[in-house]
Parts: sequence; C-alpha cells; structure tokens
Amino acid sequence: MKRLASTALALAFATIALPAAARGGSDDALALVPTDAASVGVIHVADLRSSPLAARLFSDTDRIIVDGDAQHFLEAARLNPKEDVDLVVAAGSPKGAGGSDGWGLVLFEGRFDPARLSQALVDRGATRKSTPAGEYLLLKNEHPDGSSHGNGPAAIAFASTHLVIAGSESAVVTALAQRSGGGTGFSSGAGLGRHLSRIDSSASAWALVDVARIPAKDAAMRRAQAQGSGNDAATALVSSMKSVQFLALQATAKGDALKLNATGLVSDGETAGLMEDALRGVLAAWRLAAQEKSPETVSMLRKFTVSRDKTTVSISGTLSGAAVRALAEKKHADKLAD
Repeated sequence: MKRLASTALALAFATIALPAAARGGSDDALALVPTDAASVGVIHVADLRSSPLAARLFSDTDRIIVDGDAQHFLEAARLNPKEDVDLVVAAGSPKGAGGSDGWGLVLFEGRFDPARLSQALVDRGATRKSTPAGEYLLLKNEHPDGSSHGNGPAAIAFASTHLVIAGSESAVVTALAQRSGGGTGFSSGAGLGRHLSRIDSSASAWALVDVARIPAKDAAMRRAQAQGSGNDAATALVSSMKSVQFLALQATAKGDALKLNATGLVSDGETAGLMEDALRGVLAAWRLAAQEKSPETVSMLRKFTVSRDKTTVSISGTLSGAAVRALAEKKHADKLAD
C-alpha cells in the first residue's frame, strides 16, 4: 500500500494539474472507483484552497516540484496545480492471497488541456496506447537501474477536459471501460461504497479502509505494540485494533483548524467496549504527557470525545491551527533527519 501511495503522490505532484468537473456528472471520479477496492481516499482540494491550511500544503508542493524535470513538464503543459485541481480520488487493492495482482488508481477532477498534457508526456518518453474505450499514455520507466516497481509502468488517460485517470496500466484500462459503460456502482453503494453514509458530506478529506484486506496491518500492529511497550493504554489499543474490520476516517477544515473523526467497525459489543476503554486511556496518557511540555494541548485533548454502540467505536475532536502547524513542522523535521 505504501507503493500505491507513493505512485499516487508522484503522479499528483510530477505530472498533474488537472481538470475540473462538478461533484457529479459523467466524469464523476467517485463513480469510477472499482467495487473491489480495499481502500478509497478523497481530498476536496477545492474546499481546502480557501483554507489557511492550503498555503502550507501548496508551499510544500512548490518545494517538491520547483526543480528538475517535473518543473519543466509543468511549464511546458502550462499547468497550475494550485488552481486547476479540484478533487483527488485514490483507490487501491493489495496483492491477494490467491495471487491476484494488486492495483492502484488515482482520479483527478479539475481544468486542463488534454492535447497539451498528452504532448508534454510524449515529449518525456510516454507511449500512446489505444483501447475501444479511449486512449491512454504509458509513462516511461525512469528508474536508474531500469527495473519496474509495483505492477509495471504507470499509465495516465486524459479522459476529457474534466477528468484524468492515472495508475497501474490495468487499472487505467479498466477505468476507461467502466467510464464508457456508465461507471462501477461505487457511488450507489457497491463495494466500500456501502459505507459512504458514514462520511459527512462537508468533509474536506476522507478515507474508507477494509482493514481485513490490508496484509501489512499485522506487521504494523506488531511495531506499534513494540513501540508502546510499557504503556498499558497504547498496548490495549493496539490489541483491540486486531478486531477492527473497517475504518472510516475524515477531516474537515475549519479555518486553520481540522475537525477529525475516526470510526472503527468491530464484530461485537464486548470488543467495542474494550476499544472504547483503550481509546480513553490513550487520551488520558496524552494529556498527562502534555502537561509539562505543551499545557495548551491538554484543554484541546479534553474536548476529544469517544463514543460507541454495539459494533462501532468513534473518536472525534478538533486540532487547533497551532497543533496542525506543529505536526506539519515535526513531519518536515523528521524528513530532513532521514
């Protein structure tokens, strides 16, 4: 899944500034999410554009694309990511236990010129391909040793002046066919789409994850458990996470703050109760740890709430603008340290 995420970011920052469509219509990106997706993530860039958070986001993007081939491509294609991207949808599925191939798909809504974008990619070595449902470009493999990663070279289709489809070649070809056929049914409840009602319509970004289908989750939990050794609350939370079947995550920009919510679906009421207790314990541990280093954080954490019913557990709260900036600065410092 890390590889899929990296591919999505690379395509987003290095080769896009994309077309616009309203949140519906024949080029609705959500309507093309495959029903067998193990995870789906959405960022409403248009909603964040007017937020103070966007300045930080676009500043980081500028640092990524300011030099090298990506910048030359953006100039040649006359693209402006700050203004042209309205919506990003990323979906993927890991390699299956039975040997089925994994895949990754990223869809963009915005405003763009397909002819100019296509020519810019051809100039960088992309190959034009054709299917009954439309054309796409197979991107040149630029890895130094000539090897490929994931499921082969990435592909990108400028489906219209309102939609770009990018990802592994098989996923792009399938998406073109499904667009021609009227969509996948995700928006009307197929696959992970059955959980769309859990997402607030005003959310700036959200994700749905079928936890049981993510093979890396067990290793991640073991690492988290090792790092949390000695912290009873953290250990209890990690242990209870083993029973989580599904996660819904969402964030809504409120000025320079972020309203957050995470909901986990579990199998029974007893497990839900254990997870609720573990979450409350973790919040209490965080408040205790923050008393000396960051007293202002304590009152913010006190406003986070934990709730549950028979099969779901939720945690919600708001990160202040100062907290968001602190997290962004820490992440940036960690990257520099690496």
